[in-house]
Amino acid sequence: MNSLTELFKKKTSKLLSIYITAGYPKIDSTVGIIQSLQNKGVDFIEVGFPFSDPLADGPVIQQTSNQALSNGMTLELLLDQLKEAASDISVPLLLMGYLNPVLQMGMETFCRKAGEAGVSGVILPDLPIEEFEDQHTDLFRSSKLHVIFLVTPETTLERIKKIDRLGSGFIYAVSASSTTGRQDSFSRAQTDYLGRLNSLNLKNPVMTGFGIHNSKTLQTVWEYTSGAIIGTAYLKALMKSTSEKQAVDLLFQQLGLDN
Repeated sequence: MNSLTELFKKKTSKLLSIYITAGYPKIDSTVGIIQSLQNKGVDFIEVGFPFSDPLADGPVIQQTSNQALSNGMTLELLLDQLKEAASDISVPLLLMGYLNPVLQMGMETFCRKAGEAGVSGVILPDLPIEEFEDQHTDLFRSSKLHVIFLVTPETTLERIKKIDRLGSGFIYAVSASSTTGRQDSFSRAQTDYLGRLNSLNLKNPVMTGFGIHNSKTLQTVWEYTSGAIIGTAYLKALMKSTSEKQAVDLLFQQLGLDN
């Protein structure tokens, strides 16, 4: 069974996912970072493969992506690294990135290599759901890869239901209509939006990302949805740290999780 599916059968609330940039800070850093996060008890990890034009990402993720590209990281190299280390990785992995590198590799090759590398699912923010429905549904299902789609406060109820029907694994709720990065706190409008999602009785759990960086924002997200996805706050901790372990310890302290 897909390891992300197994996770959500065992745990339905207070999940924590961390986003990392593959190939940052060094080209061979990715596996060590994954292992440090799984040792800390993170529920699953989103591994971002860098792209030269990350439209939905804030300045920190753009900075790490640019460094990773300068280091020589590619989607093919990442999949090779994950495959080689698969026996040492127990936490579910998702690949997150943009469609262009996937199309350059070829969708069938990408799905095959992702499966061989032990990947549980993919998040491709610029893959239109209509294109997925028309061209790729059978391929991803036969490859046993979840495809996760994003919703925002502006997403209509009709489209949310379509995403819930066609996507799998979970729904990625973007907490605000902006690029990724730090926000001081969640507004009433944001919590109302998360509450509406929670009230829809969707078949897929909802994970919330963007703007989660301290205990208050984490607890708010945990109150309204199944879990939190944290990227910028972790990457900032990594920039300040001298080791992968120190970075995750610093993040957990920031989130109020080190008791």
